[in-house]
Amino acid sequence: MSIQHSDDLQHLEGKEAIEKMQSLVNDANICMFTTLLTELPLDARPMATQKVDDGGNIWFLSGASSHKNKHVERDPRVQLFYSNKNGAEFLSVYGEATIYKDRQKIEELWNNIAKAWFKGGKDDPDLTVIKVKPEYAYYWDTKSNKAISLIKIAASAISGASIDEGIQGELNVRR
Repeated sequence: MSIQHSDDLQHLEGKEAIEKMQSLVNDANICMFTTLLTELPLDARPMATQKVDDGGNIWFLSGASSHKNKHVERDPRVQLFYSNKNGAEFLSVYGEATIYKDRQKIEELWNNIAKAWFKGGKDDPDLTVIKVKPEYAYYWDTKSNKAISLIKIAASAISGASIDEGIQGELNVRR
């Protein structure tokens, strides 16, 4: 259910927020997974998202020996930045990460692309799962595709008229 709505601002909560997050993440798939949020410069790396579950949790496959896992063990707060360049959609998610060695979850999330990172396959001893439980999420979503958005920007620059920037808002998956 929307908790606030105007032409360009739409905060979503519960199931509606989760569905929006699933849509944005599925379209972008790769995020910048940022750790050690209190240290500068921020430490970020690209990560392929495996799944956004029905509770809004975001799942990744990761190496136990990676810097990312070491950082999460030290400080579980993370920020994920998604950008779907084709649709001009963006998502920022702040949350808490937890590392698992759950064989059932690894089986559920495994795909052939993961073989590039985990030579031992699903049984690779370095393979872990990271779950990010969102605490705060914000999205920006154009009302049109990227090509139409660029045309609108150009028309606005020429005419001086204000531009329709699309829709944005908070995604509260925990209500």
